Amino acid sequence: MTRVPPRPGPGRRSRGGTLTDRHATAATAGQVRDLHAFIAGLPKAELHVHHVGSASPRIVSELAARHPDSKVPTDPEALADYFTFTDFAHFIEVYLSVVDLIRTPEDVRLLTYEVARELARQQVRYAELTITPFSSTRRGIDERAFMDAIEDARKAAESELGTVLRWCFDIPGEAGLEAAEETTRLATDDRLRPEGLVSFGLGGPEIGVPRPQFKPYFDRAVAAGLRSVPHAGETTGPETIWDALNELGAERIGHGTSAAQDPKLLRHLAERRIPLEVCPTSNIATRAVAALDDHPIKEFTRAGVLVTINSDDPPMFGTDLRNEYAVAARLLDLDERGLAGLAKNAVEASFLDPAGKARLAAEIDTYTASWLAS
Repeated sequence: MTRVPPRPGPGRRSRGGTLTDRHATAATAGQVRDLHAFIAGLPKAELHVHHVGSASPRIVSELAARHPDSKVPTDPEALADYFTFTDFAHFIEVYLSVVDLIRTPEDVRLLTYEVARELARQQVRYAELTITPFSSTRRGIDERAFMDAIEDARKAAESELGTVLRWCFDIPGEAGLEAAEETTRLATDDRLRPEGLVSFGLGGPEIGVPRPQFKPYFDRAVAAGLRSVPHAGETTGPETIWDALNELGAERIGHGTSAAQDPKLLRHLAERRIPLEVCPTSNIATRAVAALDDHPIKEFTRAGVLVTINSDDPPMFGTDLRNEYAVAARLLDLDERGLAGLAKNAVEASFLDPAGKARLAAEIDTYTASWLAS
């Protein structure tokens, strides 16, 4: 089996220079700690992180203990082996086994609040959490109770933790048009639609799941005021990204890894300021990219594409958003100002209201100026 690679460590911190990799012999342990400290305290937004995929080993273990008929291990240490993927199809299989642990509104509320707690611990001020309601309602959770559970957790997280959550309802592509119809209904019915819902997505496998078939559902969601944010080009070629743009009206692209293969597409993304939600460690864990040094994030930034950094399904991939910033810093040779720029990219690409964007961008600037002056 292919194991998730160990967390890449950042290199040196330099106020006027750049972040280099482990081959920089001048790096000191103190400077590395400083960079980690800067990332840890940096105010952040996250735009591509999945609800169930964010369940920590502690929460997965607790849910598995509640539902002992599941094959998911109850021992948190055993989950490291369980969350080891041979390929993307195997990842989907494991992911769905964790989805099956979410069986009651109480499970939903517990998971949602604990995800928010972990985000707050990483100084995430705003997150758009991808939720797949079809996976829960088809397992028998009452749809009204599901909406109430996520909303109760969202409001508690904002008041108690200071983290603002918004929802992206996504279609599980592997479940076909039935799931698309149900997800669209749940997202657009004014009697059910949760207050925190801002966008509409499409996840799951891409191979054998063409994007154009979902156009009518995205049209309905967009007409209801939701923003279009499908996954595309993670495990398929750039044509899937073009389909997401042309057929689904995508305003952001989830992953978009294969965009680097098409110079015309890169120019289009850069000129239209269409962001990519980049998740480096996820792409390695699912074998979408062979190795971190091969990751196309460098091609994206050279082409002028608006890149945001995200964690996708962090506990499953042995990562978190802080680590993803450290990975990006190494790959892009960034200093603190560069990292702050990445954080502001996420703010720009978010669906936060203009006043909220201005406040969070200002907080990032203030934090960075204070750090560099210290």
